[in-house]
Amino acid sequence: MDAFADKLGRVGAWCGQNKYLNAIKNAFQNFMPATISGAIGVLWTNVLVNETTGLGALWKPIMVLKVLNPIFTAMQYATISCITISVTMLLASEIAEANGETGAFPAVLGFILWMMVTPTSFAAKDLSASFIDKAGKSHGYTLGNFINVTGEAAKHKITADSFTYSGILNNYTAATGLFTGLIVAIVGMEIYNMFRKNDALKIRMPEQVPPGVARAFEVLIPTCLTAIIIGAIGLVCQLATGAELNALIFNVVQKPLQSLIGNNIFAVAILYVIISLFWCVGIHGNNMVNAIKEPIFRPLLYANTAAFTAGAAQKDIPYVMNLTMLSMFGEFGGSGVTIGLVIAIFIFSRREDNRTIAGISVVPALFNINETMTFGMPLVLNPILDIPFILAPVVTLVVGYLLVTSGFCPKIVLEVPWTMPPVFFGFICTGANPMGALSQLIVIALSVVIYTPFLIAYEKYQAKQSEAE
Repeated sequence: MDAFADKLGRVGAWCGQNKYLNAIKNAFQNFMPATISGAIGVLWTNVLVNETTGLGALWKPIMVLKVLNPIFTAMQYATISCITISVTMLLASEIAEANGETGAFPAVLGFILWMMVTPTSFAAKDLSASFIDKAGKSHGYTLGNFINVTGEAAKHKITADSFTYSGILNNYTAATGLFTGLIVAIVGMEIYNMFRKNDALKIRMPEQVPPGVARAFEVLIPTCLTAIIIGAIGLVCQLATGAELNALIFNVVQKPLQSLIGNNIFAVAILYVIISLFWCVGIHGNNMVNAIKEPIFRPLLYANTAAFTAGAAQKDIPYVMNLTMLSMFGEFGGSGVTIGLVIAIFIFSRREDNRTIAGISVVPALFNINETMTFGMPLVLNPILDIPFILAPVVTLVVGYLLVTSGFCPKIVLEVPWTMPPVFFGFICTGANPMGALSQLIVIALSVVIYTPFLIAYEKYQAKQSEAE
């Protein structure tokens, strides 16, 4: 056991010290207030003040607040639909800080580099529109279906391809472009750091020049060279593959990872076994894997949010598993779903010390915080209780997956604060659906059943230890 703990400890130490994993984790954590704000916007416009799908269908007076809907629609777009821009800037800032850079310029440079590999001119004929009929079936059209060039314009060979527009597509700013933003931020800032540390590339200004101006000239050449290199990478990709960088990364990296892990319950089960194993040796398991989990599962959540916002039927919401679904079924009460152990202690424990720890842990557990239980029982390096600690979240995730795929539980469509108490969590993240709350009650009861026999066995072990003393 000691040798195993030592090996896991070394892995944990490497993850904790890895510059890139830490930067990605911090970038997503720093963006969390924005994503939750965006979810509030979706709740307002789709669940509350909506006369078709929300409370407005049942209670008309609330529709007087419809005048405020543009505020919440804009809030949703500026956060969830623009996550790639924000996370790219935050990650660029984190990488630069790890490299000894200070100030806000690295974040700006990260945005510039991302923009350089992002298309901004498009054929207008590809503009699309869609609607969902009463049967819940989606219908899509493009502007090209309706363009018909005749008369003088046709003589001058103007066609549907001649119509263009400029801007940034939602495909690039939303979660589908997330991996491109991450890669550009990391590669770009490392290139910039290499040039910035080269004294030969620094333009030195006289001492009487204000520090801000001198600083701007000092990083002028590194900035320019970095932009040229990133732009060249984007151009080479376009010429070599016929696809822009974002499409290449999405198809080669992001989409396969989401298929391999994000839509695979067995891969998710393995992921949660790894998380629990870290906790069993006293290392924060979620922190160890967040840099991997967030980029894979967050885009799946936002794809569901977009479909829900568009009014899609349950069958048209694309993904069963996503970031919030994992929290709902695999992290309620904290890692290891230890709220099940807390409840089991209150019902079955005969030891005052264990009941005291459970009493201290109950309030944190209601807000999905488990440290008091993990280190209080303790669960760390506890061979008996570590078994259900590893097993319980895997079982509840599998059951949650079956509840969603069977249609008993609605698909998870909204991000909510991770500290939201269980049951309320399930209700809100499914778009205020009572079946989401009921589904979470089911897995909570299941976690109690899993922990109970191991708790009884552990208390027998404790009793023998007390007698031996």
